[in-house]
Order: sequence, then C-alpha cells, then structure tokens
Amino acid sequence: MELVGLYGSPFVRRVAVTAQYLGIALPQRPISIFKSYDEMRAINPMVKVPTLLFDNGSIMVESTLIIAYLESLADATQTLMPNSPDQHLAATRHIGPALVAMEKAAQLVYETSLRPEGKQHAPWKERLVQQLMAAIDLMEAAAADAAPWILGEIICQADVSIAIAWEFLNRTAPDRFKLPDCPALSELSVRAEAAPQFAACGP
Repeated sequence: MELVGLYGSPFVRRVAVTAQYLGIALPQRPISIFKSYDEMRAINPMVKVPTLLFDNGSIMVESTLIIAYLESLADATQTLMPNSPDQHLAATRHIGPALVAMEKAAQLVYETSLRPEGKQHAPWKERLVQQLMAAIDLMEAAAADAAPWILGEIICQADVSIAIAWEFLNRTAPDRFKLPDCPALSELSVRAEAAPQFAACGP
C-alpha cells in the first residue's frame, strides 16, 4: 500500500508520522491535488488527500480513518492511542482541536490562494479565523500541561496531531493572519519535530 499526497498537507503528514511510530512501512506517492489533478483523479475520483492506495487499486480516505486502520495493523506495544478508556478519551478530546485547526487553516489557504482577492468573502474569513483561534487556545492549554507529553511520559496521537497542526499554521499563517504567542505549543512542537519519525516526513 502507498500513501498518496504531499507531506505539506497536515492530514497527509499525520498519517505518515503515525506510520513511522507504528513501525509500518508506508511508501509515499507525492502527488499534488492542484498541480497533478488528473493524475490524482485517476487514483481517487474524489481527488482527496490523504489517500491510502492498496495493491489491488482500492482506496481509503480521511486521515483519522486511515490512522485507525494502521493502528489495527500495528503491534499493540507501538500504539499511539492509549488503551485505558479514560486516557483514550483524553487523547481523542485533544486531537479534535488539532483537526479543527488544520481544517480551518486549510480553508483559509484555499480562500486566499485560489479565490481572486476581489471575490474573497471577508465575513467568511473572519469566521474561519475565529474558529481557528478557538482551536489554538485549546491546543495551547493542552500543551501547557504536557509533562513532557500531553498524557505523560509517552508521546501519543494527540501530541502528533497538535505538533503537526502548529507547524502547518506557522508555515501558512504569516501571509493571512497573525498567530498568537503560544510558548507551550512552540515547545511541544520543537520536541516533536526533533524526533526521527517527524524528520522522516518533513513538509
């Protein structure tokens, strides 16, 4: 199987980094849905990344679903999702804001990069920024309690998703809106990005 998409997408990257932590070989097919639309459409008619492409040509989409599938293949000792119901719930609650941040930031990128400036809808952009800032506040609060990771000594999917979301925001936000000062998020991101699993999937 192959992971189709560019690591510049936070959704593609979280799948790739997760596979690294789970010890699953997941070759990348680096196709851009913008520059190589027809090539992508031939693989996945929905033209959506990440796409998990199986050897028989079947596909799976949505990063969270792909990650759940990869978790089902992995050795139980390498999971990024805690087995304890309470900690599993805590991890899932922290993953949510990271996914919202990725989604709203991507929508801002599309609105400002693909739509002519004269046709951009200011109230819509303002709403996206409001939603994004709320997600950032929740991620910063989670990162502030990290010791050194959000659920303790071992990195989990919440840390992976939050760190990738923050990197994506720092890479795409400067030309579109001002990011708030988030020292805890920045520190968590530095710790995560230093890991070989992250370095292997650099954006």
